[in-house]
Amino acid sequence: MSEQSAQVIVGEEQVSNPPGTAKKTDSSGGKKPPAGRAVPKWETDARDRVRTAVRRYSKPLADLVARDANEGDTRLLITDFLCEGLGYDKYEDLTTEYQVKGEFADYGIRIDKQLVAFIEVKRCSQKLNTKHLRQVQMYAVNEGVEWMILSNGQVWQAYHMTAGLPVVIDLALEVDLLGDASLATKVDGLFYLTKESFKRRLMDDLWRARAATSPKSLAQVLLSEVVVDAVRKELRRQTSYNADSAEVHRALRDEVLRAEILP
Repeated sequence: MSEQSAQVIVGEEQVSNPPGTAKKTDSSGGKKPPAGRAVPKWETDARDRVRTAVRRYSKPLADLVARDANEGDTRLLITDFLCEGLGYDKYEDLTTEYQVKGEFADYGIRIDKQLVAFIEVKRCSQKLNTKHLRQVQMYAVNEGVEWMILSNGQVWQAYHMTAGLPVVIDLALEVDLLGDASLATKVDGLFYLTKESFKRRLMDDLWRARAATSPKSLAQVLLSEVVVDAVRKELRRQTSYNADSAEVHRALRDEVLRAEILP
């Protein structure tokens, strides 16, 4: 998105046990409670509800994809899934056609009457892309909302926006309901999109962990002065060659790290 006003950072690494959450299971960002951790009833109930919804809506969703259903039909399924699977009240928590400076977001999500996220819906057969992200990003910027969700019913993506010049957009989560991942993996990921999770800001923990361990963040750490100096000293210990810091920094940057992830 170099041509955009926002810098999109998509984490390529799996999340490593973000604060306040349990161990990782896969790159979708989903978590499973570690052995011995007491799982609160609200979390168990939320996960059970998501699991039931994934099972129930997989076939209707596959049918929509097979007949290339339009965006309106896709939105009907998404509304049901938001309510029955993710726990939102249709009348209290969801606002359809949320107006933002003459444009309309498909959904606004409110938690305790506070707007926390926008959802942009595309037809079930349409692949989500950066154009759709830019669209929902405009709504988020104008309303000061941190979270943006893209969905075509099948794929659910959650992005976090950090305000600034430029704004920074992080992909925190992606789940494919019709993908090859196990049911447990899909439930683990979708759990973070539930009302209960948003209310407790678990998505924030997930985003911070994913952003902190993204390739770009790790590259910045590896090229920091303290790490470069440690590498220089270890090279001298192992090889007896006394390289200077600039030489080590250049080698790490140009030959070890991939150019596309460098700061």
